[in-house]
Amino acid sequence: MKSAVFALCLAAASVCAAKEVSVHDPVMAKEGDTWYVFSTGPGITFYSSKNMKDWTPEGRVFKGDPAWAKRAAPTFDGHVWAPDVHFHNGKYYLYYSVSGFGKNTSGIGVTVNKTLNPRSPDYRWEDKGMVLQSVPLRDDWNAIDPNIVEDGKGGAWMAFGSFWSGLKLVKLNADWTGLAEPQEWHAIASRSRAPSVADKSAGPDEIEAPFIFKKGDFYYLFASFGLCCRKGDSTYHVVVGRSRDVTGPYVDRKGVDMMKGGGSVVIAGDKDWKGLGHNSAYTIDGKDYMVLHAYETADNYLQKLKIMEMKWDATGWPTVDAADLNRYRSNQLPSP
Repeated sequence: MKSAVFALCLAAASVCAAKEVSVHDPVMAKEGDTWYVFSTGPGITFYSSKNMKDWTPEGRVFKGDPAWAKRAAPTFDGHVWAPDVHFHNGKYYLYYSVSGFGKNTSGIGVTVNKTLNPRSPDYRWEDKGMVLQSVPLRDDWNAIDPNIVEDGKGGAWMAFGSFWSGLKLVKLNADWTGLAEPQEWHAIASRSRAPSVADKSAGPDEIEAPFIFKKGDFYYLFASFGLCCRKGDSTYHVVVGRSRDVTGPYVDRKGVDMMKGGGSVVIAGDKDWKGLGHNSAYTIDGKDYMVLHAYETADNYLQKLKIMEMKWDATGWPTVDAADLNRYRSNQLPSP
């Protein structure tokens, strides 16, 4: 009987194969000996792992909706988008966004916890509410896709943005729960060829998902160009520029300012993987890694977690090996 079952598994490998972690917009943090991945989903879905390969589903961060979500985004449907997680002053800060697809009725919030371990007696998320809101016809930017970066001088900044006039950077207050006053804003990347207009329409400029990673003397601004969430028609891909100052200007390999459409391609996918993007980046045990989602052609373009080693060429630009898309396979364990 055992041999018959084994034969059936060989004949139907897709059925018997381990289930992979299916995520959009993954970010990662480590507490103790455990890694956690947070992603877009109902209430922010998250997973834990001891080895960055075998992942246990841990449920959702928000049991219900953030209290302020419907005020900022009347069409909010319970899916909390594009988190970013950071450890600061002994606590974990989890930033997130609420919106409606293709709209800039959006807001970015932050929730705080002493621990990421849902089995700890100290585990309790305390939502600090909205940090930033975008309003149609008032703002020519979209308050989604937050990423926090420290400037090495004691200050923290939030990069964000999607479509409209592109990516922005705004300084946070000392508590990391609101904007610094007086406010300090910078435009850091755009694909627009026309004057900025506070319109209800997202416009044609396909840019979003900033992530700023410090390496050596440079800040590297990663962004996603193209279209997400269209299965095989997705054109999402990762680009990068760099600056010696966190506020920019960020330029690509050819010296083109990202405010003028610059951005050097880091990875764009292949016949097996489409829609690569919304990446984050981390240094782990002396190595750098890119974390992102990608749609697998052979699995009806299902979005899957990818963790790829990121190396640096002789001129200091990040590179990844596209073959790692097939090499890295996550394994989703049963829920506890």
